[in-house]
Amino acid sequence: MFIQVMRAGATDVSGLRAALERWVEELSGGATGWLGTTAGVTDDGTFVNLARFESEQAARANSERPEQGEWWSETSKLLSGEVVFHDCPEVLPFLGGGSDDAGFVQVIEGRVRDVQRMRELNDLYESQFTDFRSDVLGGVAALWGEGSFTQAIYFTSEESAREGERRQPPPELKALFEEEMSLYEGELVYYDLRDPWLLSAR
Repeated sequence: MFIQVMRAGATDVSGLRAALERWVEELSGGATGWLGTTAGVTDDGTFVNLARFESEQAARANSERPEQGEWWSETSKLLSGEVVFHDCPEVLPFLGGGSDDAGFVQVIEGRVRDVQRMRELNDLYESQFTDFRSDVLGGVAALWGEGSFTQAIYFTSEESAREGERRQPPPELKALFEEEMSLYEGELVYYDLRDPWLLSAR
């Protein structure tokens, strides 16, 4: 899997949602290898978009389509400030990946000092996390170079996510959490999508 991450200020939330839905209806059929999109706008007006493709080649081919360029030319008028893009050639699914059934998605950006250990911890979580946090439907960590990552975690609802955060994990899982936190360099940045736009290829 390959993920394109895009982030910018939103000047017209309803317009952005309509533009994304129009893309799915009118353009997604010609976007070979498009798997789905997770997007939304945070309370402070930050638009976050994660587009999933089967491969980097599929994502590039979509970007080069004339109709994609026309769509982006119009849609970019609904954005403000710097438009940040991250191409993520390595994706680590968690509990099967994302879910269109999520009522709340938290996107996290950060950097780790040891990517290989991050991969190993991701695999270890698979065997221990489900029973502890039934509110978590899945997630993906998209790596974009030198330890930098964008992670999306899909929850049943924000209320259940906040309740889950307050639960004390069992000792084995707590040790994994603590080790994961020790891998981070600098502060993590959180983008809460309380009204996530979840779209997948038919």
